[in-house]
Amino acid sequence: MPLDIDVSAHSAADAATVYALVESGATWPTWTGLGSFELERPGEGVPEGVGAIRVFRTWPFTSREEIVERVPGRRLSYVLLSGMPLRNYRADIDLTPKADGTTIRWHSTFDPAVPGTGWFWRWLLGRFLRDCVNGLAREAGVGSRT
Repeated sequence: MPLDIDVSAHSAADAATVYALVESGATWPTWTGLGSFELERPGEGVPEGVGAIRVFRTWPFTSREEIVERVPGRRLSYVLLSGMPLRNYRADIDLTPKADGTTIRWHSTFDPAVPGTGWFWRWLLGRFLRDCVNGLAREAGVGSRT
């Protein structure tokens, strides 16, 4: 049975503003704590569309992720291709417009590659994704102020 992580945050920004940050891997190091971004392969229609491979580097990991679903203003989903000892990793970042901004939900599922390490990866990635969703909410809110 896959392990899952489900974190949420609220941003004062509208969904389009939040999505603009989510779909641009170049912004991720600003609000996630990731070290760097590289677009290894462009996707369909737009550079970071479905099929795009994005590479994020933060010592000691270099994760390669492929975008598998893209619904502008609503959802971005990706799978981990390599870089961590995980199998079947998928993350869905869902945005729900609200009268006072946007609810951001980041949901990930995975299987640990090494038996007995699932608790550790769930704890580590849970902390990281919580920081990511909060950083995204803050960054989008700052960007939406005039």
